[in-house]
Amino acid sequence: MYTTSVTRVRRLVLCALFAALAAICSQIAIPMPWGVPINLAVFAACMAGSMLGPVWGTASLAVYVALAAIGVPVLAGFQGGPAAIFGKTGGYAVGYILTALFTGLLARLLGRRFVPLCVAMAVGCAACYLLGTLWFMFLTHSTLLVALSLCVLPYLPADALKIALAALLTIQLDRRLPHGLL
Repeated sequence: MYTTSVTRVRRLVLCALFAALAAICSQIAIPMPWGVPINLAVFAACMAGSMLGPVWGTASLAVYVALAAIGVPVLAGFQGGPAAIFGKTGGYAVGYILTALFTGLLARLLGRRFVPLCVAMAVGCAACYLLGTLWFMFLTHSTLLVALSLCVLPYLPADALKIALAALLTIQLDRRLPHGLL
């Protein structure tokens, strides 16, 4: 009974910590003229999925998005509230939940070496791009070509770097935490 309570508390604390990591990483941003900043939130979502797994990693990003939805200024540029979540770039914030989910699932399935982790994180990032781009297209009535040129192509190099760093950090943490975080 005691171990179960400790495990449950540990998971909740880690979930909160990774939600806070996402909030902090969102503020490390380079603004872009069309409103979708380059920030480190994808890095945080990849780390949450790889370190906490699909359930708790997804939960941590769901907490992050829920905080934003109720008005806590956790999104890039200290934005929050329904207007930020349901605005033209809100699909990317919601997409971070998918990033953590797919990263966690695929990291578990493919293994925790560099290339498989990068693949897992790239698929997670692609899910975020898909949701966010469709959301952007719907709200702005943009074509796919316009949405891709504004919301995907400029971000690919930075996201590739974030994925590589997240995979390396995951591997290093695995070496130092042989029993994992959870």
